Amino acid sequence: MSRVLLAGRMQPESRSVCVFLPPREQLNLAVGVKATGQELFQQVCDLVKIKEPHFFGLSIVKNNEYVFIDLEQKLSKYFSKEWKKETTKGTEKFSPPFVAFFRVQYYVENGRVISDKVARQLYYCHLKEQVLMSRCNHKEEIYFLLAAYSLQADLGNYREKVHAGKYFEPQAYFPQWIIAKRGSDYILKHAPEMHREQQGLSAKEAVLKFIKESCLLEDVPVHFYRLQKDKKEDRPTVILGLTLRGMHIYQEVNHVRQLLYDFPWSHIGKLAFLGKKFEIQPDGLPSARKLVYYTGCPFRSRHLLQLLSNSHRLFLNIQPVLKQIQKMEEA
Repeated sequence: MSRVLLAGRMQPESRSVCVFLPPREQLNLAVGVKATGQELFQQVCDLVKIKEPHFFGLSIVKNNEYVFIDLEQKLSKYFSKEWKKETTKGTEKFSPPFVAFFRVQYYVENGRVISDKVARQLYYCHLKEQVLMSRCNHKEEIYFLLAAYSLQADLGNYREKVHAGKYFEPQAYFPQWIIAKRGSDYILKHAPEMHREQQGLSAKEAVLKFIKESCLLEDVPVHFYRLQKDKKEDRPTVILGLTLRGMHIYQEVNHVRQLLYDFPWSHIGKLAFLGKKFEIQPDGLPSARKLVYYTGCPFRSRHLLQLLSNSHRLFLNIQPVLKQIQKMEEA
């Protein structure tokens, strides 16, 4: 499904941008050639009527990674050199649009923090997509519970007459590895039973339960970035995971992630970059024990440092709110 913002006739000083939203919708927008990320971000927020976009950002894909745009910077900094080229008269309609993604930039494990209904729905849709790519083999039962919450949120109460037979597509609710392991018949037999057990749960509560449960999967509320242990390496073998509460450092062995370090924010003393070099100084350890990795270019180093710093700041700011919500839930 595509929602289109009609910006009138494309002017020579305008650029066409296709922005993808979490529920796989797309917005076709026009912005000025000198526009900042904030201008494009605001257009998206206005069009989808999202009032609290604090947890979202705009990103582009670079080397198979999502790079978040600094909203204060001009878009020309992030798109190809084609952005600045003058559009030749008569050829603008044939120019492919530039592509950006409106997606979750900062994760939070309790959906009650997101009071705006539209923002919470987009956050839920983003997590649904993350769950479909998740691979926590030792937590298979969580995926069935998540599917049940998701079916309740999307379709409401299970009804015998309406939800008979194949009333949902397994690939829309389960990762491919579970479908391959269990088979569609098994899923279509057992998932409806768990959907039935959610009888009476409102769509909002089902979404909140989905958010809370999906954040227990270690590869869902996380951003992954590839790093090199040595600048002479042919390809990155280290993965930095920006998580809900800090950072994970993995090494990749035969395409499988193995956790090397788990750093909560409270255990990170200092983060710094110098050109392609990215440094992590664990708290309480001598400077000689710092971890040094390589990003490939200063642009990536700067992006990583900014994303990590902003995530840490948000984590600290949101703790009092989370504690207050937890007290209310317990009461």
